[in-house]
Amino acid sequence: MSDTLTEATEHQGRARVALTAALASGPSHAYLFRGPRGSGKGLTARAFAAELLAVGAADAEDAKRRAMLDPSPHPDLVWLRPPGAQHMVEEVREKVIRAASYRPFEAEKRVFVIEAAEQMRDESQNALLKTLEEPPDFVHLILLTSEPAQLLETIVSRCQPIDFAPLPSEAVEAQLAGLGSPDEIATAARLSAGDPARARFLLSDSGRALRAAALDWVRAVGPASADALARRVSGESGPTALSETTVPWMALLKAAEGRGEEAEDAARKALEEEAEAGVKRSSKDIADEAKRAGRRRRTETLDLGLELVGGLCRDQAAVAGGADEVVFNRDCLAELERAPNPDPSAFRRAAELVQDTRRRLDLNVSEELALEALSFRLTRAVS
Repeated sequence: MSDTLTEATEHQGRARVALTAALASGPSHAYLFRGPRGSGKGLTARAFAAELLAVGAADAEDAKRRAMLDPSPHPDLVWLRPPGAQHMVEEVREKVIRAASYRPFEAEKRVFVIEAAEQMRDESQNALLKTLEEPPDFVHLILLTSEPAQLLETIVSRCQPIDFAPLPSEAVEAQLAGLGSPDEIATAARLSAGDPARARFLLSDSGRALRAAALDWVRAVGPASADALARRVSGESGPTALSETTVPWMALLKAAEGRGEEAEDAARKALEEEAEAGVKRSSKDIADEAKRAGRRRRTETLDLGLELVGGLCRDQAAVAGGADEVVFNRDCLAELERAPNPDPSAFRRAAELVQDTRRRLDLNVSEELALEALSFRLTRAVS
C-alpha cells in the first residue's frame, strides 16, 4: 500500500484494511464510502483512485500525483460535486453514465467519484442503477455519502460499503492551530463530532455568534423568562412582555437565515459562472438550485444552533452534578459553574426537549412555532 493511502486513512483503520485487501485481490466495480462529514472519505477516495490509475501507467508516480490534485487533471478520473443543494440530473447522465462507456484515455482503468451522493435525485439514482450493475470492466465507481439513509436501497445494495468513523477530537484539534485559545480549540473539536470543517466554522465569526446565541438562550431560561413568556402567551403587555429583541431563540433563527442567504448567493454565482462556461442551465434551474442550497444551509445552521443549546444544557447538568470532566464547552466552564445551583435532572430534561424539537423540525413544522414552544418548555422544565 502506498504512503498516500496510508496517510489518507491514518484514523480509519477499518477502511485501510478493506481497501488494502481490495488492491491486493482485485477491486470491486462500485464502492460506497459512508461516514460523517470530515472523516476523510474524499481524501481516501482520491488516494484509492490514484492507486487504481497507477496500474499499468508509464509513470505510476506521476499518475498518482495528478490523481491527488484537486481539481485533478488526470483524464481518467471524473469527480462529480453537486453545484448546489442537489446533483443535476443531466450532469450525472453525461459525466458518469454516458462517460463510463468510453475507454480509458491513458490508464487501464477509469474512476468515477460522486461526492455527496445522497444529493442525487431519485431520477439520477435510478438512471445510475444499470451502470452500477453492469459497468465495463475498466470502470470503478466510488460514491461518497454522509447520509446513506437518503440513498435508494437499490443503490446501496450494488456497492461494497466502506465505513468511516468520526475523527477523534485530538485529530481535529491538530488541524485548528492558531484559530483560537487552547480552550476554544478544545471546545470546537469536541463540538465538531469529528468534522474539522464544522470545527473551523465554530471558530469563525459566524460560528462564535451562533454559540453566543445558544449560550444567551440557556442563560435566559429561568423564572423571569417564565413570567415573560406567560404574559406573551396570554397577550398581556408590559415591561416583562417579550419583544422581538428579547426573544431568546430569535438570534438563532436570524443566524440561520443569514447563512442561508449567503449560501443561496454563492450557489447562484457558481451556477451562473458554469452557465457562462457552457453548462446548459435555464434561469429557472439556476434560481431553483440556489434556493435549495440556501434552504439546506439554513436548516443545517438552525439544527447546529439547537444542538449547541442542547449541549450547553447537558454541560450545565454535568457541572451541577460535579462531573466537570465530561463538559464539552470547556471555554464556558467558569460561567456554567457560576449558575445558581441548577437542578441536574432539570437540565437533562431540557436537553431532551431540545432533541425532541430537532426531530420535529425534520418533519417540516413551522420553525418559529417550534422554537417558541421549545423556549416555553425549557423555561418550565428548569424553573
